[in-house]
Amino acid sequence: MASRSPTNATKSSPAGGAKGLHAHFDEIAREVARLSGRPATFIVAALLVVVWAATGPLFGYSDTWQLVINTSTTIITFLMVFLIQSTQNRDTLALQAKLAELIFTVQGASDDIALAEDLSEEELELLHNHHSERAAAAKRLLDRSRSDATLVSGSQ
Repeated sequence: MASRSPTNATKSSPAGGAKGLHAHFDEIAREVARLSGRPATFIVAALLVVVWAATGPLFGYSDTWQLVINTSTTIITFLMVFLIQSTQNRDTLALQAKLAELIFTVQGASDDIALAEDLSEEELELLHNHHSERAAAAKRLLDRSRSDATLVSGSQ
């Protein structure tokens, strides 16, 4: 029996039901997030604001005229928060999985850091301090090695 990776198992799930709806939402969220980050989308949004502002004198800067832009931007912002958060969550999980894989495959790496996102804030602070100390020690060792190499090459 051939084993399937989690990626292959996910792709072969049925398209119907809740999983199909979730996959459809993910696809839409990724596409909307991708499109919303394009310069053309910004230009279209800016042009809509300019057109709205230009129609102000036509509508006498009425309350209804102001309500149009306020309501439109509020609805769009409300929906975009959820779409972008969805894609951000997905991207973060993918990045964490990739980093965990790298940590597990590098010899000498500490496996306990692979799931650092599940630690409490205090545990993360301790882990950060520990790795900061290791980095500082490695830098001191590197600086010392460079200094020694300079002395040896300078005496020749």
